Amino acid sequence: MAGSDENNPGVIGPSQVGLRAGARGKFAAATGQNRRALSIVNRDVVGAPPFPCAVKKRPLSEKFAAEMANKLQMKPEVPNESDDFTIIDLDDPKESNDTEVPMFERHVESMLEEIDRMEEVEMEDIAEGPFLDIDNGDKKNPLAVVEYIDDLYKFYRKAECTGCVPPNYMAQQHDINEKMRAILIDWLIEVHYKFELMEETLYLTVKVIDRFLSVHQVVRKKLQLVGITAMLLACKYEEVSVPVVEDLILISDKAYSRKEVLDMEKLMINTLQFNLSSPTPYVFMRRFLKAAQSNKKLELLSFFMIELCLVEYEMLKFPPSLLAAAAIFTAQCTIGGFKHWSKTCEWYTNYKEEQLMDCSRMMVTFHQKAGTGKLTGVQRKYCTSKYGYAAKTEPATFLLEAKS
Repeated sequence: MAGSDENNPGVIGPSQVGLRAGARGKFAAATGQNRRALSIVNRDVVGAPPFPCAVKKRPLSEKFAAEMANKLQMKPEVPNESDDFTIIDLDDPKESNDTEVPMFERHVESMLEEIDRMEEVEMEDIAEGPFLDIDNGDKKNPLAVVEYIDDLYKFYRKAECTGCVPPNYMAQQHDINEKMRAILIDWLIEVHYKFELMEETLYLTVKVIDRFLSVHQVVRKKLQLVGITAMLLACKYEEVSVPVVEDLILISDKAYSRKEVLDMEKLMINTLQFNLSSPTPYVFMRRFLKAAQSNKKLELLSFFMIELCLVEYEMLKFPPSLLAAAAIFTAQCTIGGFKHWSKTCEWYTNYKEEQLMDCSRMMVTFHQKAGTGKLTGVQRKYCTSKYGYAAKTEPATFLLEAKS
């Protein structure tokens, strides 16, 4: 899938490997290509055998042609509008000196020096705020779809707005509340862990539950049915091997029949109009972790933060991309003991540090009380060796103290 450089005008030249700098980067890349082109002219024309060489150029006025000829120590040629070529004799004995470097070659060299100077100026400007090209190492990997990755995430950013649910939707539910939702999701996190499902499945399950509850009235005795049916739908969307309905019925202590699960499945999928493609925090987590150049410890701690947020109803006011960015920022602060948000993270997330602080402080609060109370599913999950004992990390309480 990787195309040639001819179809990628934004390909970065050798002087900027590993850096992306918007318009300035494109300009520097363009000058690099011009330099290579001039080098070819210098090699193929100046060092060529002594016979006339045809150089294609646009028609020039007589005055401009005379000025250029005088600068290059050449005889002025009268332009012919019907002729697209001007013949320049590079081996004219009257115009050249065997003991000196040809004027044309010196002119080309001076142009190359000017281009070098311009590139240095551009690089100085870029150095004020550089950020890594995190896709540079994946250009030969067709599965990374480097040609489309930026466009994909621009689409995700637009789609997340349409997929977000009202943060106060529980106000229109008469028989359930946010505490019941928290109990359900905490239980589903344990079910997800027991079934060893993919991470994407958990986030989509929660997304389906919230989208359904935001538009459909549910009585409390059917809330658990909504939860296991949402997980069934998410499994069918994400998993290769889907748990059978009987397994979900068994995990819910046989509270529902097979027919009830299938009927709820029909109701939910029709209510959602068969649209399960709304981006979740997981979609952004993978991209943002790459921007943060994460290791396993940072990755696990970031997912611990984001799963704590899944349980909390009040976190619905934040879009998925901000939740993902704030989770990574909080994890970095927790590990490092100080605030850390690089220019690369800022560029790829489109969030500055100050935009993340409110969400990050709430995550620190959730981290502090994760091991207390009745809802400890996330805490127990991330206290295992499989998840690197991430829950045992000391919270970044200094972020709470920094609140103005």
